[in-house]
Amino acid sequence: MNTTVTHLPDLNDFKGLSANSLHEFAEKGHTLVQGVLSSEEIEAYRPVIVQATDRYNTEKRKLEERDTYGKAFLQIMNLWQVDEYSKKFVMARRLAKIAADLMGVENVRLYHDQALFKEPGGGPTPWHQDQYYWPIDTFNTVTMWMPLVDIDEDMGMLTFASGSYTNGAIFNHEISDESETLFDDYVKQKQFAISRPKTMKAGDATWHRGFTIHNAPGNLSDKMREVMTIIYVADGARINPPKNEWQKNDHQKWLLGKPIGGFVDSELNPKLL
Repeated sequence: MNTTVTHLPDLNDFKGLSANSLHEFAEKGHTLVQGVLSSEEIEAYRPVIVQATDRYNTEKRKLEERDTYGKAFLQIMNLWQVDEYSKKFVMARRLAKIAADLMGVENVRLYHDQALFKEPGGGPTPWHQDQYYWPIDTFNTVTMWMPLVDIDEDMGMLTFASGSYTNGAIFNHEISDESETLFDDYVKQKQFAISRPKTMKAGDATWHRGFTIHNAPGNLSDKMREVMTIIYVADGARINPPKNEWQKNDHQKWLLGKPIGGFVDSELNPKLL
């Protein structure tokens, strides 16, 4: 896909949230907000994000040659650093304001972005908690998950264990078959309600806290599940001592090795509001 970009709409106006969305996020640790981007806006941004994802994707193995994590999705991080058009999307104040309003804070910073494309026939994403990977001292983190195409349950819809964020980190496991088994048992033991939208339009977005337990089934369709995500952290958050090798890696990669106890404010973590 070669796209000539003539105009990308600004996404810097603010969109008010319903009382229901604010309440649901506070209670369950996740919510779905419809129409975050209009059909015209998503039609403008989708081609440039897809093109950047194709350009910077380094996964060349066939599905059957990969492990569970590799089968779950194609993952390309921090497109904002390498693609000026994707940067305009990632830096959008409209998106940052929704994140801030859901967390009840004034200002947010970027942690990083991720394109998560689940291929046709791609495997399930096991139960996990995003914040297992992040050496950050606050519950005030949120991931936006926005499909760039219309999706349904057969394409790998994000699925949440409602209310599961309140106890923080549960297990010391990355996304894996082991995390799937441990979290599945835990979710059943705690009798968390399982929530999954049946459909999402391109430009809709789910938002979930960093400690909300979630997964996604495999992509049973013949279409790519194209999703762009952005992770936000409340301004003023500080860096925790890393608790595992993944957090050590994140400390260097996304926080540029800034001092433990210092603020999450490296040049890779710009303030968005």
